[in-house]
Amino acid sequence: MQALKTLALAAATALVLTISEAPAAAQTGEEAAVAAVLASYRDALSARNLHGTPELFAPDSQVVEQGKVEGSYADYVEHHIGPELGHITSFVFNDYEVTISVEGDIALATETYLYRLDLDDGRTIERQGVATSALRRTEGGWRIVRYHSSSRAPRPPQ
Repeated sequence: MQALKTLALAAATALVLTISEAPAAAQTGEEAAVAAVLASYRDALSARNLHGTPELFAPDSQVVEQGKVEGSYADYVEHHIGPELGHITSFVFNDYEVTISVEGDIALATETYLYRLDLDDGRTIERQGVATSALRRTEGGWRIVRYHSSSRAPRPPQ
């Protein structure tokens, strides 16, 4: 099934849970607001429930995953991550780290993490991932405008 072949790729977008974010004291108010948007997306992916996530993305958003432009977030949900989440029984992220910089009405974030997917066919996928997001400040708050993620098999410790 094509959806299962790309399931691991979809997981790279999931910047999901069992996370240890930077202490709130180390973040500015704007950085904390950006971190909250990213956390909301991770939480939704971890719960395998995308309800409410379109509000986290700008209407003109673009999602890029594993070297492929997936289109807008709405396209991505309809044709990629949405169907794939139905095959995931557990979605857990560890060793999450985020760096955020805010420049006026634009914020840039880089997230690194490990993730584990348990699939409904009994397979388990473990990956090391990274995502870069560009967010724009709007009247309604910060919205993700560009989201680019990739992953690979974890490398053994050296």
